[in-house]
Amino acid sequence: MSRSASSRANRRGEPPPSPEPLPAPALDSHTHLDIVLGERPAGDEHGEWASDDDVDAEIAAAVAVNVPRLVQVGVDVASSRWSAALAARHPNVLAAVALHPNEAGDGKAEGHWLDTALAEIDRLAALPRVRAVGETGLDRFRTGPEGWAAQEASFRAHIQIAKRHGLALVIHDRDAHEEILRVLDDEGAPEHTVFHCFSGDADFAKACVERGHVLSFAGTLTFGNAGYLRDAAAVTPVDQLLVETDSPFLTPMPYRGRSNSSRLVPHTVRALAEVTGTDLENLCNRLTATAERVFGTWETAD
Repeated sequence: MSRSASSRANRRGEPPPSPEPLPAPALDSHTHLDIVLGERPAGDEHGEWASDDDVDAEIAAAVAVNVPRLVQVGVDVASSRWSAALAARHPNVLAAVALHPNEAGDGKAEGHWLDTALAEIDRLAALPRVRAVGETGLDRFRTGPEGWAAQEASFRAHIQIAKRHGLALVIHDRDAHEEILRVLDDEGAPEHTVFHCFSGDADFAKACVERGHVLSFAGTLTFGNAGYLRDAAAVTPVDQLLVETDSPFLTPMPYRGRSNSSRLVPHTVRALAEVTGTDLENLCNRLTATAERVFGTWETAD
């Protein structure tokens, strides 16, 4: 999710209660803890971030429901630095770093801005607990046609960064399914490519699965009008599935519209178990195995 959308992150109502813990450890493959806990003042790179104590408490709440593995995702240079620093100090967290496609396509890419920002993402990608490049990709919803060329150039550069460092690629795909596959096929996708918050139908899921990509489902899977997502999950092999929150966004039912957090991922895991016909404990174990295949081990996360 882009930082430009973060002004909508403070949802209405009290935080939802924690669900019943999962029967085996699972994970949140995509969260934005910096936004969950209140990011720096808009436009102020040197403003206040969430305190370590608040971050640790948020992670502990996820661990308490058997979600001990989190991937903290950057969307610009500042949040990517923050994500890398959190992963370096916290054993339950790995990091992904990138420029969100809406960052790349918002007009700032004139001159040397994009080159400078990409160079910093490349530097961060070399850090040991940065395990993915993302979220990157294409967004045809928030960015108009005037920004599409810059988005695609940024996307292609991120693919090369991921391959250079041997990291997973985390894809943001909004209203751009065929364009995403075109670029991935053209550049050659990294060994591990994850479609974050998968938003396609069963046919698109099959096209991604055939290419060996991993599909990560968020709380949208639980929405009443998302039958097409449940169909997509049902045709995806369990070993090509991941689960996420995209918190503080996309809160699963029955708490849609309130602020999301990693401790709520069990709602989506249980929905995914029902859709795929997989025993819940077995699904948790297989999601964890896929996550460690894609991102590497969290080592001391349990």
